[in-house]
Amino acid sequence: MNKLTARQEQILGLIREAIENTGFPPTRAEIAQTLGFRSANAAEEHLQALARKGAIEITPGASRGIRLLERLAEGSRLARFGIGQMSLPHPDLAQFSLPLVGRVAAGSPILAQEHVTATYNVDPALFTARPDYLLKVRGMSMRDAGILDGDLLAVKKADSARDGQIVVARVDDEVTVKRFKRNGSAIELLPENPDFATIRVEPGQHEFALEGLAVGLLRAWG
Repeated sequence: MNKLTARQEQILGLIREAIENTGFPPTRAEIAQTLGFRSANAAEEHLQALARKGAIEITPGASRGIRLLERLAEGSRLARFGIGQMSLPHPDLAQFSLPLVGRVAAGSPILAQEHVTATYNVDPALFTARPDYLLKVRGMSMRDAGILDGDLLAVKKADSARDGQIVVARVDDEVTVKRFKRNGSAIELLPENPDFATIRVEPGQHEFALEGLAVGLLRAWG
């Protein structure tokens, strides 16, 4: 990677911090607001410079489509997207197995089926925290967070979340992937695509449970 300017280092640090705190990178508007830029275009110019220098990869058309680049262990079947660690996975690290549980619909929720459809051997260094299972995403409601149809979301079991974290949530008998937000006594599940609506859960209106927190994303090759 080519040498970065002080401003580029600052933006790279901001991206890392956002990933560590919420599991996913910031938008251009968030970068601009944090650093006092007049517009998101200024943030975009810095991101393009970081991409040219090999520090990040940008997914076209996704407002959160920023990936911190690192090499994967040779021979891996899966590509890592949106994870905060910058250290290289050691080829001798022991892998562990993660079950792929059902299919979670992002944007068009489906009835959760808690059966394992596959098992993947993965390197634990790929994640911000050790996940408990993988869920296959269907739909594009989280597109601007860089979560696409067919991706495998790494999930750590949890029964609480902070505002801004991406979660797997169950509303009645349906499971969905969304960004978590408390609004007074209600919970809002926010999409990352303007074509989809927010899911609002009022107390006593629906059965609600948090199934887990997103701690990483795997994208199958081919």
